[in-house]
Amino acid sequence: MDANAALPLAGITAVAVEQAVAAPFCTVCLADAGARVIKIERPEGDFARSYDDAAAGQSSYFVWLNRGKESVALDLAEPEDLATLRALIAGADILVQNLKRGAMARLGLSVEALRLDHPKLICCSISGYGDEGPLAERKAYDLLVQAESGLASITGGPSEPARVGISIVDIATGATAYAAILEALLARARTGLGADIRVSLFDVMADWMTVPLLHQEAGKPPKRIGLAHPSLAPYGAFTTRDGQQILISIQNDREWRKFCAEILGDPAAANDPRFATTIARVRGRAATDALVQRAFGERDVAALTAALAAADIAFARVNDLAALARHPHLRRIVLDTAGGPVSYPAPAPIVVGAPRHYGRAPSLGEHDAAIKGKFGAAGAASSKEKDDKASER
Repeated sequence: MDANAALPLAGITAVAVEQAVAAPFCTVCLADAGARVIKIERPEGDFARSYDDAAAGQSSYFVWLNRGKESVALDLAEPEDLATLRALIAGADILVQNLKRGAMARLGLSVEALRLDHPKLICCSISGYGDEGPLAERKAYDLLVQAESGLASITGGPSEPARVGISIVDIATGATAYAAILEALLARARTGLGADIRVSLFDVMADWMTVPLLHQEAGKPPKRIGLAHPSLAPYGAFTTRDGQQILISIQNDREWRKFCAEILGDPAAANDPRFATTIARVRGRAATDALVQRAFGERDVAALTAALAAADIAFARVNDLAALARHPHLRRIVLDTAGGPVSYPAPAPIVVGAPRHYGRAPSLGEHDAAIKGKFGAAGAASSKEKDDKASER
């Protein structure tokens, strides 16, 4: 039995005219859930294939974001390849694309036309700044939108803005698109109609920036404070006697009282007007942090973490990637790729009693023969001939 047959999206076909990160993140989620994802690549391939060579000589981005997909290389300037894409879309449930604004329309594949021809089709278009507005034509990539949306202005330390260390805008956009497509599939099951979904990187990050924006508009502009929290204190990293960093989070005044008694050994600090409330501790963050640092600096990491755990205080080690690689909670999958097996973190969802199996990351054009044989001009003609003969009988 096909391992994908029992998955939630078994029987669903998605055509992905995609590149880079945002759209591939969306469609790899579809593939993980059992959908057949046919990835359309340029003859030279998705440019994410050349981002690095960290995954068995291949791009870490590509291997991560394209497991379980079929790769077809098409030159859409060629009529025959464009006809193949048309045929693929005609048989699909979902179309995801993140080409430059207007590119699909110039190919005669505008969403409006496609939905007229295929009313059940769910179309999801991913862009930088949406279809309208002064920046609609501007190229947009992850770091550019981190800057444009204000995210970089609140990230990093006091001296300068910083990039979030992963492609957070692309990943957030892909996850948003995936959720919208799942909603559209549920709606289609009820109405029989597809959907026209538009998701932009800027809109997604603006939504995620709601809390700092509300602070800005309330006259309390957020500051860059590194590993501290803008609204809570103590909430940050402190150094132990043996030079290890431990990050703690005190969420409310009840936790603060317990922290003072059991970790600081200073119950009176809980009632000191400088520290008694969250607002007071944030206002006097320097004094609050100094109080915590004195206590942490007197203990080694093993003793301190044992005490924090016993007191049920939220804390974490400030790990590097080497520590992540050996972390006891890190789940991994081993993926088959053209360069050999690659081990990396497992997708987050766990469905109890239904373990997932993840397909290989395809080489460029790996599925050309099968796809073009069925959906290309020759394959379509052969299929039509068979249908005509069947109807004659």
